[in-house]
Amino acid sequence: MSGSGRTLPDDDAVWLADNIDVLPKLPSDAFQLIYIDPPFNTGKVQARRTLATVPDAAGDRTGFGGRRYKTRLLAESAYHDVFEDYLAFLEPRLHEAARLLTPTGTFYFHIDYREAHYCKLLLDEVFGRECFLNEIIWAYDYGARSKRRWPAKHDTILVYVKDPDSYYYDAEAVDREPYMAPGLVTAEKAARGKLPTDVWWHTIVPTNGHEKTGYPTQKPEGIIRRMIQASTRPGDWCLDFFAGSGTVGAVAAALKRRYLLIDSNPEAIAVIRSRLGGNEEAAAHRDYAAIQPASTRVAAASLF
Repeated sequence: MSGSGRTLPDDDAVWLADNIDVLPKLPSDAFQLIYIDPPFNTGKVQARRTLATVPDAAGDRTGFGGRRYKTRLLAESAYHDVFEDYLAFLEPRLHEAARLLTPTGTFYFHIDYREAHYCKLLLDEVFGRECFLNEIIWAYDYGARSKRRWPAKHDTILVYVKDPDSYYYDAEAVDREPYMAPGLVTAEKAARGKLPTDVWWHTIVPTNGHEKTGYPTQKPEGIIRRMIQASTRPGDWCLDFFAGSGTVGAVAAALKRRYLLIDSNPEAIAVIRSRLGGNEEAAAHRDYAAIQPASTRVAAASLF
C-alpha cells in the first residue's frame, strides 16, 4: 500500500525507532486498528498545556442557563517533566494516528485513570468529539489495597473512530463471557454467554502464565483480542507504535491480521523478537528492522 511516496512494509514488521520519526513516512488511511499504551513521562521539556472554556454558540458543552461553551487545550509555557508536558508529547502522535486510520478504522487509547480526563479533551480536539465511541474500563483485582481511599483497580481505554457513520464493528466476532447471574437467563443463553459491555473484568498477565514476557507494562492478550476481533477483519492492518512487549502483534498474528509494531526501546524489541519468534506462522512474514531516525529508512540492518 502506498500513497504520496509513503509505503507500508510488504509483510508484518517490527521497527526499532522513535515513532514520531517514522509515522509521517507511512501512508494515510492504512490501518484498520491502532492501539497504543503510551508511557506517562517523557523526560523532556515540553510545552505546558492548560484548559480554557470560552462562550461559543456552536460549542460542545452546555452551561448554566443553556449557554453553550467550547473547551480547548492551550499551550502556555515550558515545563519540565511533569504532567503538563505529557499532552504536548502526545499531540503530534495522535494527529498521525488519526491520519493513518482507514475510513472505517478504530483507535484504542489505553491510559492510566489519573490522566484519562485530560487526554479525553485532547482526543476530542484531534479526532472530533463526534468520533468518540466508548470509554472502556478494564477492571482487575490485583496488587496493594489502600486504606485511605477506594483502591484503584482499573485502567481506561478511550475509543475513537475515523468516521462515526462508517466505522467497522462486529460484536458477534468477540469472545463471549459468562453471565454474572446465569440463573436469571435461559439455559441456552447461559451456555452461550453474553457479549462484553464497556466494563471488562480481566486478570492482569499472571506471573507464571504462558504469555508472561517479564516486560513491565505488558497487557494481557485477552483484552487486546476483544479489540482486534471487534474492529478488524482477517487481513486488516493493525498498528501499535508504543509496542512494548508486542501483545498487539501476538494477537494479530493469531487472528490472521497484519501488524506493524514500533518501539524506541531496544529491550522491547528484544522481547518482541523472542515472543513472536516462537510463532511459526508469523515468523514467515516478520521484518525486524532498525530504522535510522535521520533517514527513516525501512531497509536497515536486521536484528537477527
